[in-house]
Amino acid sequence: MSESNFTPGPDTVRAYRDALGCFGTGVTVVTTLTPRGPLAITANSFTSVSMDPPLLLWCPAKNSLRHNAFIDADHFTIHIMGENQLDLAKHFACNGEDFEPVSWQPNAVGTPTLPDCIARFDCRHFAHHPGGDHSILIGEVLSATTRPGKGLIFKQGLYGGFLEQN
Repeated sequence: MSESNFTPGPDTVRAYRDALGCFGTGVTVVTTLTPRGPLAITANSFTSVSMDPPLLLWCPAKNSLRHNAFIDADHFTIHIMGENQLDLAKHFACNGEDFEPVSWQPNAVGTPTLPDCIARFDCRHFAHHPGGDHSILIGEVLSATTRPGKGLIFKQGLYGGFLEQN
């Protein structure tokens, strides 16, 4: 296959998405507590921002029905999904209010926490900024929890894990 060059725009959205898909990302599920109850969303736009203070960011789509609830939340929790949690990640990608498939527990401020994730970051809303068709939501990490395991990865439209190293 030959190299392709294009300018991102309305006519090249698929090519742009495919190019971005060349970068493998971890899969997260972000949760918060709303007046209607627990809410979750699956996201792969997640990164560390700062060590001091400890800040993380993730980017909810503005066209998501869950966008405003997360932007308005005082607290949220980011869960880094293990490679065995694909079904749960897919579930929360489609339905953020249905917590039936998981035995969740509230953290100290009431935000839903999910079991068996390889890392969890309990955050306080620090700031949010416009980011095109997404918002950039920055959280200050109040608490972090980890456990052994391999992360769930998303790359080129596929989910998977890391290969074993010898």
